[in-house]
Amino acid sequence: MNEFSLSAINDRISEASDFVQPLKDGLQKKVVGQKTLLDKIIICMLADGHMLLEGVPGLAKTLTVKTLASSISTGFQRIQFTPDMLPADLIGTLIYNQKSGEFDTRKGPIFSNIILADEINRSPAKVQSALLEAMQEKQVTIGENTFKMNLPFLVLATQNPLEQEGTYPLPEAQVDRFMFKLIVSYPDIDSEKKLMRLNTQSSKNAEENPIVKPEKIIEAQNIIKDIYVDEKVEDYILNIIFATRDPLKYNLKDLDGIIDVGASPRATINIVRAAKARAFTDGRGYVTPEDIRYIGADILRHRVILTYEAEAEELSTDQVISRLFEKIEVP
Repeated sequence: MNEFSLSAINDRISEASDFVQPLKDGLQKKVVGQKTLLDKIIICMLADGHMLLEGVPGLAKTLTVKTLASSISTGFQRIQFTPDMLPADLIGTLIYNQKSGEFDTRKGPIFSNIILADEINRSPAKVQSALLEAMQEKQVTIGENTFKMNLPFLVLATQNPLEQEGTYPLPEAQVDRFMFKLIVSYPDIDSEKKLMRLNTQSSKNAEENPIVKPEKIIEAQNIIKDIYVDEKVEDYILNIIFATRDPLKYNLKDLDGIIDVGASPRATINIVRAAKARAFTDGRGYVTPEDIRYIGADILRHRVILTYEAEAEELSTDQVISRLFEKIEVP
């Protein structure tokens, strides 16, 4: 890319990304102590992806998603997944109209912009499959009719890592459709003190106006596709991905026999898309290796599957990914 075209994309991004900082500030006023979570949800949304959140209850996952939806003036639906749920409860169904003698379409809660799929692993496989089809294709078929999803469309699904009884674990092929898997951690002590005061003292809950219009998000998603990625950065991404498939080739002898299944080509594509979105939030028209390092673990975490030997040695996926980033040379 020549200097002129890079300058042009920088100018476009500077103008189009003016909502990012006000959006972050607005979210952080209501969601305390989860700055990384907020940043990565914004990156995921701008990259036109979906996110799997894993964390114990009470870490503001629902509040975060509701606040995001109100900040963008979009529709929001929280769907509680349960073992007795049917696909029709999610996507909708056909209902017979006695007056007209025809079947009318009754759309389900999936027809919104931002979806919180709470405890997705509590529902049967056919319900999970219906959700993941909507995520991938951005359309839903009810009877003989196909309906497009409202844009922007973002699914944030949650899993509770503690209670595994009576759950239906997501198959690896379906988990792979989530761009990010984020581990939501506890806030630090200062943030929790602020959170405690915010929720136990009287305060003026003034009605806040939306910070950004949905059209602005869709425009940003289109501009992000034009962000420049240098060939050296592309090679850096490919080296990381291929190191998960063949560690010995990259002199990672300590990971030989540790990784059972490496990252798929979808991981490569998602790293590029998310890195471009991260560059956009920083007001840049080009991707740096730091962008890759910032989002890399969240994209690889659910795609790199370890062997039984790794589990016996009590190695976690995060430790393995961290080792990859230490060893692969940064351009």
